Amino acid sequence: MKKLLITFYLLLITFCAMAQSQDFKKAVAKYGNVSSLTATATRTVHKSGSTKDKVVAGSLQVKKDGKVAIVNGKDALIMNGNAFTMKKGPLKAKTNAATDTRYKTFHDVLEAIFNGGKTDLSKNADVKMAKSGSNVVLTITPTSTKKLMFSSFIITIDGKAQEMRSIRLNQKGGAYTEYVFSNYKLGATVDDKLFK
Repeated sequence: MKKLLITFYLLLITFCAMAQSQDFKKAVAKYGNVSSLTATATRTVHKSGSTKDKVVAGSLQVKKDGKVAIVNGKDALIMNGNAFTMKKGPLKAKTNAATDTRYKTFHDVLEAIFNGGKTDLSKNADVKMAKSGSNVVLTITPTSTKKLMFSSFIITIDGKAQEMRSIRLNQKGGAYTEYVFSNYKLGATVDDKLFK
């Protein structure tokens, strides 16, 4: 009886993972045939103990082949293939997801979203996928032992609209940075200079 229960439990877990994977693929399917897109990206920065959040409007710009840029004023988060660049005013930090495990999963998830779910995320142990109403929620909890500024990343995809709705970067102590996306334009012109 115990073996039967264990087998049933494992089958249930496998079925749930498969269903979540199918939900994810459906939610991002329309990105599979899009070569470029733009959207409004509103960034909210919340600091622990602060009563007023800092909100800045900006843009999300995406091109095939792993190019993603979120720009808010003088700040930007840019992914160009495996290369990540974070700009904060005049300061710039670069890393490579191929060698920096702290950014590899984040890279893999963004790549999977914008290639229409063709990338298999089931091999990423630090990604949890869940359904919340019509939304698909991906939670990335980095397992790297290296110091990381963020304790987790939460990406919400609107399953009905088939659009990435938000990215939230959580820090220890309750602080976070959240990007909310709207006004998508598929096939919009995106300048390659942005990713250099």
